Order: sequence, then structure tokens, then C-alpha cells
Amino acid sequence: MLASEAQEIRYTEVPTPLGGMVAAATHTGLCLLEFVDESQPRSTEHPPLSESQVHQIHKHIPGTLGPGTSEILAQLETELDQYFAGERKEFCVPTTFPGTEFQQAAWSALLAIPYGITRSYSEQALAIGRPKAVRAVAKANGDNRIAIVVPCHRVVGADGSLTGYAGLLWRKQALLELEGGRQHGQLSLPF
Repeated sequence: MLASEAQEIRYTEVPTPLGGMVAAATHTGLCLLEFVDESQPRSTEHPPLSESQVHQIHKHIPGTLGPGTSEILAQLETELDQYFAGERKEFCVPTTFPGTEFQQAAWSALLAIPYGITRSYSEQALAIGRPKAVRAVAKANGDNRIAIVVPCHRVVGADGSLTGYAGLLWRKQALLELEGGRQHGQLSLPF
């Protein structure tokens, strides 16, 4: 399907032990998974989505957006339940996350971080072959719209400290604890 073709996008709220999340998917993949921030203004047209989330979805994926479920959203809910129960370390739900070539590289590097391991932003920049692009990597991580599944929570400061997380730092800490701690892994490069 061409990116310019309109798609049907379904969204739903997904409960988790760390609070509600909103998930949206096309027929090809999950395109949004973010924690619901109760302080952010909600769209009256598309609750529980924020106006920002509606804008981001429409900016990257043309189509109709409406509440509902789908096979992909059902698979996500099952996999999230397994993840929070400690029974799943990798997600299989298909994703679709349009972005620039640099963002795609940064997000792919996030997917390569093993469960229970953290990386620094500089290690992530090195992994994509752009060692001086640490700030750009941090920005790309901030633009990640698929929390947990694309594990930006596994990226920490160079000193191992918790740094920015759209889902709030206490959730980042909880996710790292769920995954078995904050063991900082050494980056192994294929070259």
C-alpha cells in the first residue's frame, strides 16, 4: 500500500499495571502506544487520544481514525499482558512507524537493545554509525510513538542515570525493574 493511500486506523485504551495506555493501529501494524497523560488536553473528537497524538497519527498516516479494535490491537493487549507478567521478552506485534531515515535507524537500534539491558544515548549513536549525533538520537527517541514495544525506556544517561521519558521517569524505572534491573550492557558492534 502506498503511504499516500488512506487507511483505516483504529484506537483503543489499554490498561497496564503502570496506568492506561492508548494504542492505535492500521491493518498493517501498530502505529501508536503511549501512556495516557491525564493532565494533557484530550481531543473531544477522538477520546482518549490527545490532540497531539491525533495530529501525529494524521501527520504520518493518512486515513480515518476511529475507536475500535483489530487483530493487531488484540495481539498487542495479549503481548503486553505477557510482558507485565514476566512471560514475554520480545514483542511480535507488527509495527508501522513512519519517520525520517535517521529516526528509522535510531528506532531500529532501540529494537536491538536486549531485554534487561540498558544503553546510553552515545552507545545508540555509535550503533547507527553516527557517534557524534547523540542529541539527534535523543530527539529521535523522544519522537518514538510506540512505547515499550520499541523500548526507548532502555536508554539511559552516560552515567547510567535515568533521563527523559515521555511516560514519566517513575514508569521508566518500573519498566527497567520489571526487566530485571538496570544492568548496563557493553555494546557489541558487528564491525
